[in-house]
Amino acid sequence: MARLLGVDIPNEKRIEASLPYIYGIGPSWAKRVLESAGIDPDTRTGQLTQEQIGAIVTAIQQTGLPIEGDLRRDLQLNLKRLQQINCYRGIRHRKSLPVRGQRTHTNARTRKGKKKTVGVVRAKK
Repeated sequence: MARLLGVDIPNEKRIEASLPYIYGIGPSWAKRVLESAGIDPDTRTGQLTQEQIGAIVTAIQQTGLPIEGDLRRDLQLNLKRLQQINCYRGIRHRKSLPVRGQRTHTNARTRKGKKKTVGVVRAKK
């Protein structure tokens, strides 16, 4: 397995399909990076030379995109900020409820977790 920016990338896949294994790089950014590095997207990752791998790394760094740890840290800081200022989105994140206006009466099981049945307690006569 090739290693780019601390991420293991599969050798048997095309480099265009392997670059999205890096968190923060999607298919369209992978095409742009390969275009700027001057590498054919159809080459397999295992067939790349060290110079080509270096060209890919420099092309990724020149884009200025936050990737991997930096991107994850930015997202976490954004969530903490929303929760700290007590905005609607922050409260929804804190309560583990859907944030973007989805229905919660019958759906949202993925977000809310397992169903918690609330029963009626009947008084004894």
